Parts: sequence; structure tokens; C-alpha cells
Amino acid sequence: MPERRSLHASPTSASLRATAQVFADPRSLALLERIQLIAPSDASVLIVGETGTGKELVARHVHHLSHRRDAPFVAVNCGAFSESLVESELFGHERGAFTGALSAKPGWFEAAQGGTLFLDEIGDLPLPMQVKLLRVLQEREIVRLGSRTSIPVDVRVVAATNVHLRDAVAAGRFREDLYYRLNVVQLAVPALRERPGDILPLAQHFMRTYRERLGYGARELDEAAQRKLSAYGWPGNIRELENVVHHALLVCRRDSLSEADLHLPSLDVPCVRSIEPEREPEPVTSAEHALEAVLRALFREGEDKDENGGLFERIENMVMRVAFDYSRRNQVQAARLLGISRNVLRARLIRAGQIDALR
Repeated sequence: MPERRSLHASPTSASLRATAQVFADPRSLALLERIQLIAPSDASVLIVGETGTGKELVARHVHHLSHRRDAPFVAVNCGAFSESLVESELFGHERGAFTGALSAKPGWFEAAQGGTLFLDEIGDLPLPMQVKLLRVLQEREIVRLGSRTSIPVDVRVVAATNVHLRDAVAAGRFREDLYYRLNVVQLAVPALRERPGDILPLAQHFMRTYRERLGYGARELDEAAQRKLSAYGWPGNIRELENVVHHALLVCRRDSLSEADLHLPSLDVPCVRSIEPEREPEPVTSAEHALEAVLRALFREGEDKDENGGLFERIENMVMRVAFDYSRRNQVQAARLLGISRNVLRARLIRAGQIDALR
């Protein structure tokens, strides 16, 4: 039998994916060995991988194996705050710094003092905040919004992304100097389809945990169910596997889960290439030549009409709309195809009137 190890993080995490996982596949075991090598240092870490692969779990394990293990681990989603609030959330504010600031409040850097600050979806951080984050990493001090007094901070930063930051740097959406400051150590978390040895152990882990929560007796996976789980492409990664197992336990009325209990779409799921630590330039395809010709035609048409204004935004909107339609209006898949975050894609689709803001 393959070697199997468990990762355990803080029990206060809301998600099962962030509290314990069993890794049995050789690629996962190799990742754990790399974590053990780099965790004791104070080097910044950049974790890359698709949505739902367990990047926060990896960040928590880095913290657990470091000398900071007894200090706070603070997880922050950089895409969860508006541009006007993100500075206050990260660095804190003083009383009266803005309307509604009735009292002083420390930010996440101060909350993580002595420990680890996990910045998830770092690619969503607005450019002005990237400048300020770079300064904090260089100077090891923060200044609260509305204050002129610096506060020293001793925090290890671990960042995570589900997009190619190099592409974001090339497109001018992410600062190159910040990228290199964060990317001292890079940990690439493989997609679940790329580590098939983890599928059944993880399914069994989720079964045990949800059985306890639901108060159910013993449940097993029959052979047909195991084959179905192993054959599926898991575009939603571990998050999707957890949901499938949870649903199967809710509808199953026998002692073992059967193939019929597993609510899965067609097994013919297209596999999107996962994020890798390094990427070689790809050769120009005939489709790219055709696209270049179309763009040149658009530029000439704009010159003839003397109305090039807004062309770049129209092209961007068209690219996002086509990707959205191609992905059957699945925002996660479309964002993955474009190499951008779902939050960025969703904001553009709302602005272009493609989806409702309340969805």
C-alpha cells in the first residue's frame, strides 16, 4: 500500500479541507517533503494551484512546521475587500481616518504579529496596495490609515494564487518587484486529477468526518463507486470531491455508497491545464496568427473612422464574453482559461451586462 500521511491544521477553520487531509499520491508526498525543507525558515512563500486544491492547508502546514507555530495564523482573502477597504483591513486605521471609523482598529498584519499572514488570491490585490505591501515586506513596519507613526511587525507572509502571476506582471496587473519578493519559495499544489492516488483516501476521509457530523453508522464505498470516483476529472478539485461525498451520504439509504449515490456530471470532463511553477513560452499557433490579423483589421478600421477610443476595453470584454460562453457560463472555468481570478472576471461581466450583479 502507498504511504499515507495526514496534515492537521487549526481546529478553528471553517472548512474540512483546511483542517485535515490525507495525502497518499507520490506527487503529494513530494510536496510534503518540500514543505518540511522550507518551513523552518522565514522566507516568503508563494503557493500556486487551481481553486479548491488545498492551498490554505499547505500554508497552515508551513506555519505548523515553523518556529512561529505557537503564534497566530491569520488567513485573508485579498479578493474579498473593495479597493477602498483593503488598506484598512491589512494595515488598520486610526479613529476618524474615514467616515465610520469611530475607533482605532488594528489590521491583519498586527493581528498576525509573531506568526504567519496568509494572503489568498494575491493576484486580486489592487496595484496601489501592491506598492504598500512591497514596502511593508521591505521595511518590516506598517502605518495605520490616518496615522504617521510606523509600527514594527514581525510576520511571515505566505501568499497564494490560482492565476499565473508572470502573465499578470507582463500585462501590467501585478508588480514585478512584488512578485519576486513573494516568490522566494514557490510551492505548486497539483490539481486532484494529477494526483489520482489521493482521490479515494480523501473520499474516505470526508466520509468518516461527515458520518460523525450526521450521526450515521458505518458507510463504505462499493467497487463501482470507487471506480467512478477514480475515473472522474475533478475540475473543482478537492472542494468538489468533498461536496460529492457529502451529498452521497445524505441520499444513501444503505450500508455502502453505490455508483448511483454519486452525483457527478458526465465523465467526459475537459481537463484544464493546472498552474505550474515554471512555464516555457508556447509556440504561436495558426489561431493566434488569425487573431493577430483580426486585430490589425480592427486597428485599421478605427484609424479610417478616427474612433479608436475604447477599443482595448471592447476587445477585453469580447474575450471575456467568449470565454464565458465557451465555458458554458461557468465563471470558474472561464477565469481559469483566461488565467485571471473569478472576481476579476465577474466584475467585468457585470460591467458588460453579461450577468446580474446579484448572482
